[in-house]
Amino acid sequence: MAQKRFIIEVEKAKEASEGRPSRGPVYRSLFAKDGFPAPIQGLDSCWDVFRMSVEKFPTNPMLGRREIVDGKPGKYKWLTYKEVHDLVMKVGNSIRSCGYGEGVKCGIYGANSAEWIMSMEACNAHGLYCVPLYDTLGAGAVEFIICHAEVSIAFAEEKKIPELLKTFPNATKYLRTIVSFGKVTSEQKQEVEKFGLAIYSWDEFLEVGQNQSFDLPIKKRSDICTIMYTSGTTGDPKGVLISNESIITLLAGVKRLLESVNEKLTEKDIYISYLPLAHIFDRVIEETFIWHGASIGFWRGDVKLLIEDIGELKPTIFCAVPRVLDRVYSGLTQKISSGGFLKKTLFNVAYTYKQNNMKKGLAHGEASPLCDKIVFDKVKQGLGGRVRLILSGAAPLSAHVEGYLRVVTCAHVLQGYGLTETCAGTFVSLPNEMEMLGTVGPPVPNVDVCLESVPEMGYDALASTPRGEICVKGKTLFSGYYKREDLTKEVLIDEWFHTGDIGEWQPNGSMKIIDRKKNIFKLSQGEYVAVENLENIYGQVSSIESIWVYGNSFEAFLVAVVNPSKQALEHWAQENGISMDFDSLCEDSRAKSYILEELSKIAKEKKLKGFEFIKGVHLDPVPFDMERDLITPTYKKKRPQLLKYYQSAVDNMYKSGSKPNA
Repeated sequence: MAQKRFIIEVEKAKEASEGRPSRGPVYRSLFAKDGFPAPIQGLDSCWDVFRMSVEKFPTNPMLGRREIVDGKPGKYKWLTYKEVHDLVMKVGNSIRSCGYGEGVKCGIYGANSAEWIMSMEACNAHGLYCVPLYDTLGAGAVEFIICHAEVSIAFAEEKKIPELLKTFPNATKYLRTIVSFGKVTSEQKQEVEKFGLAIYSWDEFLEVGQNQSFDLPIKKRSDICTIMYTSGTTGDPKGVLISNESIITLLAGVKRLLESVNEKLTEKDIYISYLPLAHIFDRVIEETFIWHGASIGFWRGDVKLLIEDIGELKPTIFCAVPRVLDRVYSGLTQKISSGGFLKKTLFNVAYTYKQNNMKKGLAHGEASPLCDKIVFDKVKQGLGGRVRLILSGAAPLSAHVEGYLRVVTCAHVLQGYGLTETCAGTFVSLPNEMEMLGTVGPPVPNVDVCLESVPEMGYDALASTPRGEICVKGKTLFSGYYKREDLTKEVLIDEWFHTGDIGEWQPNGSMKIIDRKKNIFKLSQGEYVAVENLENIYGQVSSIESIWVYGNSFEAFLVAVVNPSKQALEHWAQENGISMDFDSLCEDSRAKSYILEELSKIAKEKKLKGFEFIKGVHLDPVPFDMERDLITPTYKKKRPQLLKYYQSAVDNMYKSGSKPNA
């Protein structure tokens, strides 16, 4: 049987020229063989996405949250599209009567909620730039974003207000108005007014513009609708400018994709909203749901209660990061192995039978309806019983977890890949294609993609197995980094966005991510680690000469190889009555604990995030050197070589490292 191929070539390969490396052929999705989806009439901005759904589906439930009755969570209570629209108009009028209009930057800070979406839609209505604020970028990030983006008005979850006040006095140069999603205490009011700012509770703010109404400005496709800050390699977050056009183009592509694989969205679909709206992945998924008049239910904000919220909401689409799916996987495998012999055997027989049928090319629903009914239905019920699509993004999902979930959840498990700069979805794997396991699938039907060779890393885009830096072109691309023309020019070359990720085309047209060009990577929970930045901080510890920090997207924590200072380590040993030579000290577990403590001290002092702490360390008495090819003549670390050389030490650290709790 001939191999199915899900991409078509639209442009020939290019040899290296004028200082640019060679690049492979340009491909696009097979589902776009007759062209990309046409623009939709009347749909020119994110506001139109919402406005059109309010007209079409006024009484559909749009946003839901669980009612808390006598301290216990009850059913989901819903606001319809029309009710949300009326509240959004009020919020918009209040924003305008405070004097804020088109082009003004509006911050939104807090966990996903109905108020988050309403504030965002009010920005969309009146042409303000929505600027999500979030604190996983580090202690000073919220202050940095407010000052860099020049945020004038900020909406914040009630419990985030103390965090917001920590950005004073610097942020007060720009910030003039704060609105709480809930209440405001009298102390907070005093504190804010001391700096000449205004602060409102949600209910107060809704009344501010009640006797006024403002015309909505005309919005163009090219207008910026949001500035999303993303972690840079070198410290400061970068503000990614995203236009209405990017989001609308992406929506059309996602729609075409889902229709092509018979999984189109309808107004009956339900989504569980828990991945941060401050990130592009969740934002575009929620826009897609709003566009279809579907329903979005919010979680309670606690990962331990997520499965319970899912059981109550019964969503049809579940988006996750690998960290969450790993938890689902280990929960299931644990349950099964603790069950009786008969149950366990039945499960394993059913699993093998269904998996074999799926490998033969049967769709998951046809592979073994009987096993689904008797065995796997329990798993399905664990996710509420109605999930038909599980979408994983933000970091690579390990192949064994993906393969397992494809069999037992009775749902499609699809892995996607994209960046804030490409407006999220750029590649997504397809339902029922077992060969796509471990890949991110083919491109979505609204972008062109090619690989560019990276000679210094030995990746050749023209080889028989093409490998190189993934480059993307299309209308979903960002409009640049805010106030950073220099950084924009580095990554946007002749309309091609250079992702910094190294990919390998598979024969069927799906993409496999195999490496990272720059020294920034993600941990398994999807958090970015800018490793050079961390090495500079840890390098300040007086008892170490040099440090190489390592992590990867299948592990949840960082480890390091350290060249300790001979003098400092021997001094410590002497003080602690340990007598042995330097080489033996480096093997000693007490010495390792001492170095780990020193690293933790500086991490605390510099207010590093939990995932940036080093959890395992290997001491090498011999400094990194050119003889072993571990550094360049200018003393830059050669990361691939370091990993190769210390691989067994790294493996041991991950084996013995107490896995921090997911």
